[in-house]
Amino acid sequence: MTEAVIFDLDGTLINLPINYEKLFKEVREILNMNNVRPFLKTVSQTRGRKRAMIFKAWEEAELEALPKVTLNPKGKVIYEEYRKKPKALVTMQSRKFLEAFLRQFGLVFKGVVTREDSMNRVKQLEIARKTLGLKFADILFVGNKEYDLVAAEKVKCRFQWVGE
Repeated sequence: MTEAVIFDLDGTLINLPINYEKLFKEVREILNMNNVRPFLKTVSQTRGRKRAMIFKAWEEAELEALPKVTLNPKGKVIYEEYRKKPKALVTMQSRKFLEAFLRQFGLVFKGVVTREDSMNRVKQLEIARKTLGLKFADILFVGNKEYDLVAAEKVKCRFQWVGE
C-alpha cells in the first residue's frame, strides 16, 4: 500500500524549457571541453570552483526559464490523486529555483532534495525516504526518466512512469 509518494520534478510535475544549448556552451567554456554530454555525469565528476561555476550558470538558466514553466498535466493528476499522502520531491534543479517554483505553483512537499544535496538519484531517494520516515516498500516514486526507474529498482520502491 502506498503510504507516501516521492516525485521527480522536471518532466514529471513540470516542463522546464531551459535553453540547454546556451547552458552547454557556457559549461564547455568553464571546463574548456568540446563535449559536456552526458551533462549530469560531466557535472557530477566536476569539483571545486568549476562545479560552483557550473551550478551558478545552471541556476541562472533555470531562473530564466521559470516564467515559461508549465505543469505536466499527467504529473499533476498523480499529485492530486495522492494529495492526502505525505510527499517528497527529488530534483536535479537548484534549491533557489525550487523555492521560486513552489511559491509560484503552490505545491507542497514534506521534504525536498536538490542537486545541492546530491546528484545521485539513489542518494536523493534515500534522503527523501528518511524525511518521510517510511520504508521504501511503502513509497511510490513517480518519474519520467530511465535513471528514475533504475534508482527505484535499486532502492526497491514502486515506480510509476509519467509520459509526455
